[in-house]
Amino acid sequence: MAKREYLGNFELVVMLALIRLDEKAYGVPIAREIKARTGQRVSLGSIYATLERLEANGLVSSKLGEPTPERGGRAKKYFRISGIGLRNVRATQHMLIEAWRGLTELETYAHKANMLSSNRKSTFRTRSIHGC
Repeated sequence: MAKREYLGNFELVVMLALIRLDEKAYGVPIAREIKARTGQRVSLGSIYATLERLEANGLVSSKLGEPTPERGGRAKKYFRISGIGLRNVRATQHMLIEAWRGLTELETYAHKANMLSSNRKSTFRTRSIHGC
């Protein structure tokens, strides 16, 4: 069975966190990076399950750091994106750009949504000011 070239949403977000964190990429900083970039909290279990799957597919590699007293003598497992992983990130980026290209309907919908949101806020402000 051929390996897929494109990454799923969560896989892509994890891979982007690895790229940003470089040599400091292990569970907790990855979770923090994802939260900072997406606003979504993710469990360490889902991060590690994804990393294990990515590693099994050759998209990331891991190494154990030195044991630390803060972790009860356990070592941190650091992850790094591989060359194949980086190619998959780029392929996914290009595929998404192409998929979005020319969808002017989305721009229209986004503009309408912003207009509705602005109208609701101004209506709310008006009602709040006038006590209605």
